[in-house]
Amino acid sequence: MKHKKKDILFLGLHRPNRSPSQRYRIEQFLPYLKEEGLSYDYDYLLSEEMDRVFYAPGALLAKAWLVVKSILKLCYIAFVKSKDFHYVFVQREAFMLGTAFFEKAIAKRSKLIFDFDDSIWMANISEANKKLAFLKNPNKTKQIIQAAHVNIVGNHFLQEYAKQFSEAVELIPTCIDTNEYNRSSPLIPKADNTVCIGWSGSQTTIEHFKLAEPVLSAIKKKYGDKVYFKVIGDASFENKDLNIKGVKWTRETEIRELEEIDIGIMPLPNDEWSKGKCGLKGLVYMSMEIPSVLAAVGVNKEIIIEHENGLLGDTDDNWIERLSLLIDNQELRQKLGQAGRKTIESKYSILANKDHFLSLIDGKA
Repeated sequence: MKHKKKDILFLGLHRPNRSPSQRYRIEQFLPYLKEEGLSYDYDYLLSEEMDRVFYAPGALLAKAWLVVKSILKLCYIAFVKSKDFHYVFVQREAFMLGTAFFEKAIAKRSKLIFDFDDSIWMANISEANKKLAFLKNPNKTKQIIQAAHVNIVGNHFLQEYAKQFSEAVELIPTCIDTNEYNRSSPLIPKADNTVCIGWSGSQTTIEHFKLAEPVLSAIKKKYGDKVYFKVIGDASFENKDLNIKGVKWTRETEIRELEEIDIGIMPLPNDEWSKGKCGLKGLVYMSMEIPSVLAAVGVNKEIIIEHENGLLGDTDDNWIERLSLLIDNQELRQKLGQAGRKTIESKYSILANKDHFLSLIDGKA
């Protein structure tokens, strides 16, 4: 009797609910696969224990052993497990090696779907792993694109890059589950009329928040105790001058923490790496009806229609002017927040994009 293949195997570097990229570009779609009767498996390389070792400073011998274990698992996935699936969906740098060997091996045994939402062909090594930089090979991205049955990208900048190497490129923006990201109450002024300017991110992106510190210092000087600041995602972050102590991100508390924010910010450097970003922070704020000021970089300029669903900032003076406008005008905050939510629902929600995503798996696209 012939063995029946499952529909799709999802592969990521991290365990479920660990990586924002995997969460927003894979995990949110899984319930809809079930509704369509599609069968799947979800595999990953780093366990929670391995994760702690890999992203800690030093420990090169322990990290080297993790690489060996990962290679052994990759061999099993590429040469054995992948044969049991019609499609294998590889998310970003699931295989943290400077070679496309394993992705190419998978592509010979099933239809490879390659998804990426950053400029991963550019070198970007975490500080803790500078000595393992040899494992990275940004040039392998184009080789995977060429081998893939279909490539999924998160914005037009990434699409233009991928189309240099393949015609099989589909654009699906990073999507928000609008059932989960939904305010429990309207965005109304606080009892003491203070305004919270907030940022949500992680330890790896806190450097982006720091770009805004001079602007926030100027805002603090201008408005005094009328404004305060909040950082979600890096509990180790502190800025005593701005009276900020970062709070840890957890899925259980995320919505509650976001609801305190009156104005969301997304500072970014204006460089090639940032052009590949998919605007996730801004999309999260907008889904929560939080009026936002986003850096005028890359996809943010597509997401935001100035003064209609949000604002864009470039120079420090421009950022200060935009933030002041929102601090001074509660009605504008409410208007932009509501319009931002409608933008998410119509263009950047799971419901708006799930049919496109599913079509790539059931062969309709």
